[in-house]
Amino acid sequence: MGFWKRVIESRLRDTIREGGLEIVLPGGENVFLGPDRDNALRVSLKTSGWLRRILFDPDLQFGEAYVDEGLVQETGDLYDLLDLLWTNVLDATGEGGSPWSVLRKLSRTVAQFNLQERAARNVAHHYDIGNDLYRLFLDEDMQYSCAYFPDADTSLEDAQRLKKDHIARKLCLKSGEKVLDLGCGWGGLALHLAKTADIDVLGVTLSREQFGLAQERARAAGLDKRVTFRLEDYRNLDGTFDKIVSVGMFEHVGVPHYQEYFDWIAGHLAETGSALVHTIGRRPGPGATNPWIARHIFPGGYIPALSEILPAIEKSGLVLLDIEVLRLHYAETLKAWRERFLSRADEARSLYDDRFVRMWDFYLASSEASFRHGFHNVYQILVGHRQDAIPLTRDYMYR
Repeated sequence: MGFWKRVIESRLRDTIREGGLEIVLPGGENVFLGPDRDNALRVSLKTSGWLRRILFDPDLQFGEAYVDEGLVQETGDLYDLLDLLWTNVLDATGEGGSPWSVLRKLSRTVAQFNLQERAARNVAHHYDIGNDLYRLFLDEDMQYSCAYFPDADTSLEDAQRLKKDHIARKLCLKSGEKVLDLGCGWGGLALHLAKTADIDVLGVTLSREQFGLAQERARAAGLDKRVTFRLEDYRNLDGTFDKIVSVGMFEHVGVPHYQEYFDWIAGHLAETGSALVHTIGRRPGPGATNPWIARHIFPGGYIPALSEILPAIEKSGLVLLDIEVLRLHYAETLKAWRERFLSRADEARSLYDDRFVRMWDFYLASSEASFRHGFHNVYQILVGHRQDAIPLTRDYMYR
């Protein structure tokens, strides 16, 4: 038996309790893990260097190996492989047990210290790589956040419309109100709210690509008098707003800035107003951003636990009005995005290259697995200054 086969078997012998995994080692030897050999997924490792890197720091290097073809999946779909690992290998924190994970938790404050210049760079890394990419897999309204699925048969287009409707109902919009959309994306939610009620909406983003397209869409819809977009950090805004909504932006704030964020909302929300924060949440408690995601997809990003959000709300003086947990909705959203992305992979290659397609496939598939296994979910949090800022029972959302 070769050296690497002994290492793999000693490290992973008892980890695969369901399903099966066959690993083809660089020297050609095969290692079988798990009870189901007949249906085992097969992967091959191309060099001993990649094998060492994965064993040393799996949280980072597994994704690196897949993207750079140091690890090649020979049977099954990438999601099947990631699902197998989530089921058997990853612990309750969503990490592979690497000692590096402890260091990443300790250093997360530095990694997420998002002053304005750094925040703008982080946003540009992900959102300014080209609107044509996002058109490949998003719905027609360019909604890049968790949709709302009454059932698994709901189309992505309908689920994103239902998400916007759900948010509009929660905000209890009234004629003449001023609404702020923090992190407005390509403008779809702001325009939808303006069509729902006779209101004025200001949307802010740090992405130049999103800003330009949002302006075009407002003009094309004839709503540019009522909906305004600005390329601006929210911390520079003045004025008071009757309603504030933030969808998919809080994940980019960073833990050191949570108090600043809710203090800002408290200072700019009207006395009778309400604010809705829609954010991905981390179920097991405080942790650190997956290093592969932080390096390649969302630098400076972090998905918070409720235990990190609520103290900042309490200290800001805001009243917690409602929390809704959207379970599995994002898993269905990501599944739909990945299917669309892979169906147009050739177009993505023409925009970028093969490596980029593998990177985004890994991002979408691993994200779906994290939501499917309950490590991540979505919170919709309503806050205000007064207990009566919204109706006293939830049925107002569904009338």
